[in-house]
Amino acid sequence: MNAYTVIELNKEYMGFDAAHFTIYSATHRERLHGHNFRVYASLTAKIDDNGMTFDYGLYKKKIRVLCDELSQYTLIADYSPYLRLVEEGDYLYAHFDQEKIPFLKKDVKRLPLRNITVEELSRWFIEKLTADSKDLEKYSIQHIVIKVCSAPGQCGSCEWRLHSNMD
Repeated sequence: MNAYTVIELNKEYMGFDAAHFTIYSATHRERLHGHNFRVYASLTAKIDDNGMTFDYGLYKKKIRVLCDELSQYTLIADYSPYLRLVEEGDYLYAHFDQEKIPFLKKDVKRLPLRNITVEELSRWFIEKLTADSKDLEKYSIQHIVIKVCSAPGQCGSCEWRLHSNMD
């Protein structure tokens, strides 16, 4: 029988600072504000013959690269049903209800999400980390949980699970 373990990654550098606004309905949204987001990961993998799962540095690096990709941007949801985005020259205009909100394009990171929430951000991390199945197979990773926190005690998580059962 194979033995599996859960590796938990929670490093100081696994985070990003970004601005956003959550959209609650067609007429209600938060004001633009920022967070120091934190990212936590747990990976369930088979313990190899040498008594370990894999070099954790691989996934710490992947998460750090993704955090750096988001850090110091205003995050905008490309797939919001309540937001219309228009690019004009150096500007991106977010049309919401009766508002036309201007942003410098160089300050914005558009994400393929419905909203900029911890739930959607955790899903974005999962999708990025599982896009290339080569490492997942190589290290017998069966389950990943990503948690994104916007403040202590305020987190959302998303899970990915290999469809086959663990031995």
